[in-house]
Amino acid sequence: MRMTLPILLLSAGLLGAEPATPAEPEAVPAAAAMEKPAVKDLGDGKFSMGEITFNQKDRSISFPARVNMIDGILEYAIVHQNGKFHESLLVTDISPLHLNIALKLLRYQASEELFPILDEDWKPTSEYPKVSDEVKAAARVEILLSWKKEDGSMGEASLNDWIYHTVTETTIPAAPWIYGGSYVHEGVFQAQSTGDIGAIFTANSALFNYPGKDRDLDTVWIPTPKQVPPVDTPVTVTIKPVLRL
Repeated sequence: MRMTLPILLLSAGLLGAEPATPAEPEAVPAAAAMEKPAVKDLGDGKFSMGEITFNQKDRSISFPARVNMIDGILEYAIVHQNGKFHESLLVTDISPLHLNIALKLLRYQASEELFPILDEDWKPTSEYPKVSDEVKAAARVEILLSWKKEDGSMGEASLNDWIYHTVTETTIPAAPWIYGGSYVHEGVFQAQSTGDIGAIFTANSALFNYPGKDRDLDTVWIPTPKQVPPVDTPVTVTIKPVLRL
C-alpha cells in the first residue's frame, strides 16, 4: 500500500494546523525538505515509511539512530543529524515529519500541557493550557533503546537510563515522555525545520519532551557515565504507548 503526502497529512491532521508561537526557527536545510513519503504495507499490521517502521496492533514505532555523545551537557535526547547535534545524546537521519505522521496514524494525541500560554505580546505567562485526562493519556509514551554490544549480545535500556542528573547523581526517573507534536509556523513544520525530536530542556518545537523535575534547567544533564555505548554505536529507538485509548 502506498500513500502520497497530501493523503497522509490529511489523515495525520497536519494540514491547516495553527502556529503556537511566533518564534523564528533555526534553519536545518536537510531536515526541512518536504519529501513525499510512501507507506509500505509489510503485512500483519506492520508498515514502513522510509526507515521508520510502525505497528497498528501495539502502536509501536521504531527507527534507527546512533550515539552522538558520551560526555558533555545535554539539552536534547534525540535530534535529526542536521539539528542541534552538539547537545544531543542521539542523532538520526529519519524525517521528523514522517515520524509525526506515523504517530498521528497510530492515534497518538499531542498534549500542550508543558507549554505556557502566551500573552498578546507573544510572551510566556504563568498559566498552562488545560488538557483533558484522555489527551494526556494518549500523549504519554515510553522510549526504549536496543543496540548490539561489543561482545555481540543485544543491549536494551530505557532512554531515561542514558540521561543523568549531575546534581542528584541519578538517571531520569522511570516516567513517560510527552508527545507535544511540535507546531506549524508560517507553513513550516517546526520539528522538521529544527530537527528537534526529543527534548530534555523543554522545547515546543520538539515532538517529545521530558516532563519531570528540572526540565527547565539546561546545565545539569549529561549522558549516564559508563552506561552509554561508544559514539557512533547504532541504536534502534522504539516508541510505545504508556496508556492505550
